[in-house]
Amino acid sequence: MHFEPNVIYHIYNQGNNRQPIFFKDENYLFFLDKIRRHISPHVHFLAYCLMPNHFHWLVLAKEEACNWMPFANNSNMQPRQKLNHEINILLRSYARAINKQENRSGSLFRQHTKAKNGWEDEFLGPVRRKNTTDGFALGIEPEYALNCFNYIHDNPIEAKLVSHPTDWAYSSARDFAGLRKGTLCNQDLARKILGL
Repeated sequence: MHFEPNVIYHIYNQGNNRQPIFFKDENYLFFLDKIRRHISPHVHFLAYCLMPNHFHWLVLAKEEACNWMPFANNSNMQPRQKLNHEINILLRSYARAINKQENRSGSLFRQHTKAKNGWEDEFLGPVRRKNTTDGFALGIEPEYALNCFNYIHDNPIEAKLVSHPTDWAYSSARDFAGLRKGTLCNQDLARKILGL
């Protein structure tokens, strides 16, 4: 994945072979803690949802997320951007913990985490953007990013887990509805960028 600063991304992954990645409430909370430690310093979260077998994040990349990390000369690893590195650490360490908890082995997540540019609609192409004094690119009609925001929060309904987005504890829907004082998402920024 290649990230650019001040660009919105829809980042997601799911369990290998669509298998569960969360087995009990403590797993969701553990994953959220890892998100705060590894991902939050590098992005502004606009929305998130953790589902039994996958997750979705809508984020605005910060400058430091896009910095390249060099590796030692004797390393066979390719340089990677800081955000890629932190996503990899989060998923590997979480998988190790779940494998131990569930007495299993092997890959927990699909091999490649996906990241779609949140200003780009796969059918319509890039949405026109203009620079603002706030330092981020604000879409004239950020329909894809707004649709993505709604899609992320509607995921538990589509999976028939709940009847309303705010009924699902492991998403930012409750925060945006004012039912919880969650601090993972930058709600002011999300409302400004997405026109909520």
